[in-house]
Amino acid sequence: MSDDRLIVAMDVANVLDGLELAKTLGDSVSFYKIGLGMLCGGGLALANELKQEHDKRIFLDMKFFDIGATVEAAVRGVAQFNLDFLTVHGDPHVVRAAREGAGGSDMKILAVTILTSLDRDDLDASCIKAGDVADLVQERAGIALSNGADGVIASPQEAALIRALPEAKGKLIVTPGVRPAGAALGDQKRVMTPAQAIANGADHVVVGRPIWQAENPKAAAQSILAELASPQAETPNH
Repeated sequence: MSDDRLIVAMDVANVLDGLELAKTLGDSVSFYKIGLGMLCGGGLALANELKQEHDKRIFLDMKFFDIGATVEAAVRGVAQFNLDFLTVHGDPHVVRAAREGAGGSDMKILAVTILTSLDRDDLDASCIKAGDVADLVQERAGIALSNGADGVIASPQEAALIRALPEAKGKLIVTPGVRPAGAALGDQKRVMTPAQAIANGADHVVVGRPIWQAENPKAAAQSILAELASPQAETPNH
């Protein structure tokens, strides 16, 4: 049985590889993330095929950031495909524009807080204001949610802080930076296990390489699904 709390990041090279991965995972996985790395490899076509022909849920991870009019137009274009989630950066003008672009569609606008591959040294190098990363994530999440985001993207380490915000009531928290115990971190720096992420208040966990790079991707996915069904992943009331 699948569990749409698990979103598999389809960070493969092209449509054919993506369809092969989906075939391998079969009914075990119901939700896929397709991002910028796949865009020139037919990512949007793959998203539509998985959605329309295979009845999968789709998270299009574009992280739009531009002037308001451009973001609004881009989101309006994506909304016509009836996908499930779309990411934009969490700056207030971007979120407001995306909300307008989404119109009356069912597509959820998720705001990026601070990328899970960044730490305080990275923020310093980018001239981001001083402060603890978790505090900045919580602040950005509150701003994004109050400007119309349906949810936020944040590391599982910050999920509990965000869930505690009044603005987060009824909103989604989606956590990349999730790694099963013993898995390589790759380029992620602020990580937790799938069970820890859900227990901290996340609605969905995003897992990529530990699944699609595994010798047996389906078994890797099923192991994570079993963890999500365990008592360790009991979600607090929200």
